Amino acid sequence: MMNRPARPHGAGRHAKAEERPPRVWWTAAAVAVPAAVVLLLSASRYGYFGDELYFLAAGRRPAFGYADQGPVLPLLAWLTDSRAPGSFFVLRLPSVALTVTAIVLCAMLAREFDGGRWAQLLAAIGYASSPFLLLQGTMLTTNAVDTALWVIITWLVVRWVRTRDDRLLLAAALVTALDMQVKWLIPFFWIAVAASSLLCGPRELVRRPLLWVGGAIVVAATVPELIWQARHSWPQLRMGGVIGSEQGILGGRLLFVPMSVSLAGYLGALLLVWGLWVLLRWDVLRPYRFLGVTLLLLYAAFLITGGRIYYAAGMYAVLIAAGAVGVVGTAERIGPVGRRALIAGVAVLALGATVFTLYSTPWRPADQVHPPRDDAEAAISVGVYGSFGWHELTEEVIRAYRALTPAERAHAVIITDTYWQASALDELGRDRLPPLYSPSRGFGYFGAPPDNATAVLAVGSSEAVLRSQFEHVEPVGKVDTRLGFKGNTQDVTIWKCSGPKQPWSRVWPNWMHL
Repeated sequence: MMNRPARPHGAGRHAKAEERPPRVWWTAAAVAVPAAVVLLLSASRYGYFGDELYFLAAGRRPAFGYADQGPVLPLLAWLTDSRAPGSFFVLRLPSVALTVTAIVLCAMLAREFDGGRWAQLLAAIGYASSPFLLLQGTMLTTNAVDTALWVIITWLVVRWVRTRDDRLLLAAALVTALDMQVKWLIPFFWIAVAASSLLCGPRELVRRPLLWVGGAIVVAATVPELIWQARHSWPQLRMGGVIGSEQGILGGRLLFVPMSVSLAGYLGALLLVWGLWVLLRWDVLRPYRFLGVTLLLLYAAFLITGGRIYYAAGMYAVLIAAGAVGVVGTAERIGPVGRRALIAGVAVLALGATVFTLYSTPWRPADQVHPPRDDAEAAISVGVYGSFGWHELTEEVIRAYRALTPAERAHAVIITDTYWQASALDELGRDRLPPLYSPSRGFGYFGAPPDNATAVLAVGSSEAVLRSQFEHVEPVGKVDTRLGFKGNTQDVTIWKCSGPKQPWSRVWPNWMHL
C-alpha cells in the first residue's frame, strides 16, 4: 500500500479518487458505537460541571459576546435546557454527538491517506482510547466543541488536497465561522496552515478565491462579537494572560509539549508521534506534509503565548490517522517476524489504552471517589471534582438567606467569590434566592448590584476585602464538602455584610476580575 508513488492532482483526479480504499463503515462503527455508549452512560453519572452551570447562566443573559467565550455554548445550553429543564444529560448530548463524529472522521482521515480497513480501525481506536479526547465529550465545554470542530475542518482541508474541490474550503470556512463563536483558537490553526502550506506546499491553497470568500464570511460573522469585546475593553484577549499564569501547576512551559502529547493517550500518543514522522518524511504523504508542520507551529505558538496544553488537540485526529496508516504500511513492508512483533505491540497498547480509558470514565459512585491529593490532581481531574458540592452550597446559602430578617431580605443580594458559585446558585436556587452577582470572570459583566442593596450575603470572599467595603461583617454559614474544589465548595464561609461604605456603581469595576 505505502510503496505506490504519491498521486497527482488536477486533471484526472476523479479517476484517481476511485483508487482509494473503500469506505468500510463497520470499522468506524465498531469503535464509534461502543464509544457513544460509554459517553452516554458517563454523561448521566454526575451532576452539572461548573462551566456547564455558567453556560446556563449566560444563556439566560443572551449577548453577542462574553468575557471568556463566544455566544454559541450559552445559546446551546439555553436551547437544550428549554427542551429538558434541569437535565444535565440532555445538556451534554451535543458534546457526545460531536465527539463520536470526531472518532468517525479520524477513521475517514486514514482513508484519505490511502489507509485500508485496518488503518481506519486503528485510527478510530487511537482517538477513542484517549481519555482526554473521548471523555471531554461527557460534558458541554468549549474545548469539547472546539476540538471536534477542528477535526471537521482538518478533514475538509485534507479532502481538498486530494480533490481540489474549492467548495470544501468554503465549507471549512463556514465551520470556522461557527468555531469563532466558541473560542478564539481557530485563527492560530489557519495562520499555521497558511505558513506551512507556503513552506511545504500546496502553495495554491492560500490562493484559492473561495478560501478568501470564506474568510470574509468568518470576519462578517464575528463582527457582533468583536463589537461586544471592544465595548468591554477586550476581556477575551486579556484572558490569555490569566490562562498563562495558571499553567505553572501543570509544569509550565518546560513540560508543555510532553504533556500536550500525553493527552492523546497511550496508543494515541504513539500514533501521533509516528504520524508526525510519516507526514514529514514519507514521500507517499508528501502532499500532506504541511499538516505536520502545522502542528509544530501550533505547539510553538501556544508554548510562547502560555496556552493550555490541550489547545492543539483538534489537530490530533489527522496526526493519529497518519500514524495509523504508517503503522499498517510498515507492517506490510517488514518481514513476518517483525510484522508479528509490531502487531502484537500495537494490540497490547490498544488494549491497555482502552482499559485505562474505561477505568477513567466516571462510573464510580460519588462515595467511592477520593478527594484530590493536591492542586495538580484536582486540575487534571477538573471534570470530576468540578461536578460535586453545588447542591450543598446552594442549600447552605438558602439557609443563610432565610435567617435574615424581613427588613434585611427586602434589600438583600448575594455576591459570590467565583463565577462557578454564582452560576450554581443561579441554576439550583434562583427561585429561592435574591438577585445574584459575582465579580468573577464573565459573571462580572452580567451587571453590578444596585446601590440600594444594603444587606449582602457574600459567599467565599476574603474577610479583609469585605471589611474594607462594609461597616459590619459576620460569618453566618460554612460549606466544606468532601468532594469539590477548594474555594468553590470546600472551606467556603458565608458572610452577612451590611453598611456599605461606597456605592456599588463605584466599587464594582474595581472588584471585577478574570
